[in-house]
Amino acid sequence: MIPNMPDNRLKIGLSACFSHADPSRSLFTNKTLQYVEQSIAHWLMSAGAMVVMVPCPTGETARGDVKLSHYAQWLDGVVMHGGADVWPGSYGEEPLQDAWIGDRIRDLYDLALVEAFEQAGKPIFGVCRGMQLINVAFGGTLYQDIETQHYHPKTLRHRDAVTYDQNFHEIELVEYSHLAALYPGVLRARVNSIHHQAVRNLAPGFTVEAWSEPDRIPEAIRRLAPAGRDQAGGYIAATQWHPEFHKVGGNTLDDTPILMDFLSACTQARNRKRPPPRSLPGQIRDRAARLLRQALLARGD
Repeated sequence: MIPNMPDNRLKIGLSACFSHADPSRSLFTNKTLQYVEQSIAHWLMSAGAMVVMVPCPTGETARGDVKLSHYAQWLDGVVMHGGADVWPGSYGEEPLQDAWIGDRIRDLYDLALVEAFEQAGKPIFGVCRGMQLINVAFGGTLYQDIETQHYHPKTLRHRDAVTYDQNFHEIELVEYSHLAALYPGVLRARVNSIHHQAVRNLAPGFTVEAWSEPDRIPEAIRRLAPAGRDQAGGYIAATQWHPEFHKVGGNTLDDTPILMDFLSACTQARNRKRPPPRSLPGQIRDRAARLLRQALLARGD
């Protein structure tokens, strides 16, 4: 548990979810809403962290000079939310179906946010869509739809609209991985499953730390620490399942080791001498912040 004094508590950023302007909506008519899902904020707060939603700083109502880089310098780490599909154009593909078009504006915001925290050397953790977005940010690709594109004789149903967060399957932790070290003696576990897109081609510099069983979909990834960066400064990890949905005493994988591992990296990053922001060409898809600004101004959000 983090010390109780507010000045000592970790400040963790949480990426925003978007509800785009809709003239037919009776409440907040034609206004763009940015929000967080309650359970993931409470998950971070359960360990004593202060949670700060990082709003998108651009759009037609934007004022002032606050940038995502300012949040990255101020906060100790960031968690990338679950939510809408990733737009296939973000990894160089056309949508195979209109239903899988995703949210291009949110992608640009998320990519810019990952870029800002990576350049600041702050830990990044992704959940569900967050894992997919991180993979795309660093050069990977996705299955637009698992059932359509992942050919396996025993493909699991990774999303069930009726059971939602009560849809579960088994995973296999990769032996000797960082994730396996957090769960000594545990190589198989049960997790929730609420997605139809998934990591297809893994981003360079990342490793898979857990697979779904038996159909072998990546369920957890982690970046191998770049040369010249310590473990905290290079910390980027993600899970396809939602650890925040675990219920104490339930039969799904305990979320606590994952949460504390991320927060420990955030503490280490806070305590070390902060390096100046820097770009790492070839490791992340650059120019995300500029593209975000251009897209939002053009769209009029």
